[in-house]
Amino acid sequence: MTLALVHTRARTGVRAPAVNVEVFLAGGLPRMSIVGLPEAAVREAKDRVRAAIQCAQYDFPARVITVNLAPADLPKDGGRFDLPIALGILAASGQIPLDALRDCEFLGELGLTGELRPVDGVLPAALAAAAQGRRLIVPAGNGAEAALVAGVEAFTARTLLEVCGHLCGQKALPAAIAPASAYDHGPDLRDVRGQTRARRALEIAAAGSHHLLLVGPPGCGKTLLASRLPGVLPEASEADALETAAIASISGRGLDPTRWRNRPFRSPHHTASAVALVGGGAEPRPGEISLAHNGVLFLDELPEWDRRALEVLREPLESGVVTISRAARQCEFPARFQLVAAMNPCPCGWAGDPSGRCRCHPDAIQRYRAKISGPLLERIDLHLEVPRLPPAELRPDAPPGESSDVVRARVVRAREVQRQRAGRCNAHLDQSETNAVCRLAPDDQAMLENAIDLLQLSARSMHRILRVARTIADLAGSADILGPHVAEAIGHRRGERAVASRAT
Repeated sequence: MTLALVHTRARTGVRAPAVNVEVFLAGGLPRMSIVGLPEAAVREAKDRVRAAIQCAQYDFPARVITVNLAPADLPKDGGRFDLPIALGILAASGQIPLDALRDCEFLGELGLTGELRPVDGVLPAALAAAAQGRRLIVPAGNGAEAALVAGVEAFTARTLLEVCGHLCGQKALPAAIAPASAYDHGPDLRDVRGQTRARRALEIAAAGSHHLLLVGPPGCGKTLLASRLPGVLPEASEADALETAAIASISGRGLDPTRWRNRPFRSPHHTASAVALVGGGAEPRPGEISLAHNGVLFLDELPEWDRRALEVLREPLESGVVTISRAARQCEFPARFQLVAAMNPCPCGWAGDPSGRCRCHPDAIQRYRAKISGPLLERIDLHLEVPRLPPAELRPDAPPGESSDVVRARVVRAREVQRQRAGRCNAHLDQSETNAVCRLAPDDQAMLENAIDLLQLSARSMHRILRVARTIADLAGSADILGPHVAEAIGHRRGERAVASRAT
C-alpha cells in the first residue's frame, strides 16, 4: 500500500473544520514534502515526524513521501498535524493497518522522542468528531478537555508507540476521563454592606442580562459590586458552557476542565488595546469580549481607557458577535457578554460628594467625562450613581444584605419567564419583539415620552428603558408593565444624561 488517508481537524476560530491527511509513497531519491497551504510549524513537522518514527523503532521509508493536507485552500498551522502525518506514513508503508484509521480522528504534536504533546483547540475538535460519529485520539494532556463532550468516544496516549500499539490491536488506549467539576458561584453578594439601590440594579442587570455603569467616588464599592454579578447569574446550560469553554480552548491561554461550567468574569486593565479587547493577530485569536462570552466583562476606570479601544465595543454590544478580518482569512467569535463599567465622577473622584472635597475645575470634569462617547453610553442599559457610605454602615456587626443564593432564585424565575415568552433575555430582544412584549398603558406611555423629552434621550435609549421596565415587571411577577416599573427604569437612565451632557 502506497496511499493512506488519516482524519484530523484544523482550527479556524471556534470551528474545527475537517482535514484529510493524504500520504503517498513513490519511488525516487528519498525526500518528503508537505502541501496543502501549510504554515511554518506544519512544514517543520517532517523533521519531528522522522525522528519520532525512528525513536519508536519503526522504519522511516526511504522513498519520495508526499503529504497532502486537504482541503488545500484551508490554512494549516501549529503542531496538531504531527501525529496524523506520522500515522499516515506508517500506514502507507504497511507498518500499521490502514483499516484501523478509518473511523478515528487524531490530534497531537510529536516530540523527537515520539512523545505526544498537548495542542490547543481540542474541545471544538471533540465536538466536531462527536457530530461525525468518529472516535478521537489525543495526547494525555488533552484527555480531560476532550472528555467534556458527552457524545465523543475519546482516548488518550502518551507516545506515538502507544497509538500504534492500539491501532495494531496490541494494547488498548485508556479512555479520556473528565475530571470532577463543581459550579462555583464566586464571591457572595452578602459581603456588600448597604448600597440598597446598587444591589437592586445588580439584580435587574442579572435578571435581564442588561449592561450596567457604576459611577461613584473611590472606595464606594463599585468593584465589589461588579465582582458579585456572576454569583447571582443562573448556572450556564451545558451548551452555553461548552461554547464558552471552546473559546478558552482556542485562546492559547488554556482551559481548566474542572471549572468549565463557571461563568467567566474578565477584568482587563485599562491599558489594554483594542486588539486585546476584540481579538486579532495574524492568526486570529479571541479577545477579552469573547473570553467573557456568557459571562461578565468588567471595565474599571472607564474614562482612563483609550477611546479607540472603547469604541470597538459598540457593535459587539448590539450583535453579540465580533468578526476579525485579515487578508488571508476571516474569523467570527461569539461575544454575548454583560458589560459592567465603573468610573469616578471627576478626575479626583469626589465630584458631588457631600464632603465638598472636590476641587476639580468644571472644564477638567468635562474633559474627563468626554472621554466616553455618547453612542457607547446609550448602549448601557442601567446608569447608577453609587454614593459613599457612612462608616456606621460598614461596621462588621452591621446587618448583612441578602445572599447571592436568595437573589439568584429571583433572577432564575425572571429568566424562565423571559425564556418562555421570547426564548431569550429581555436585553437581547430586537425592536419588533420589544414593541410586542413591552406595551404600556396610555398614561405610562405619556410618562415615558415626557421623560425622553426632558432627558433628551434617543430612540435607542427609549427601547432600552422599555426592556429594563419589562425585566422589573418580570422580577415583580407582573404580566404587564405598570407605572412604577417604568418609573424605576427611567430612574436608571438619568445618569446617562448627566454624563452625556458633559461629553458633548
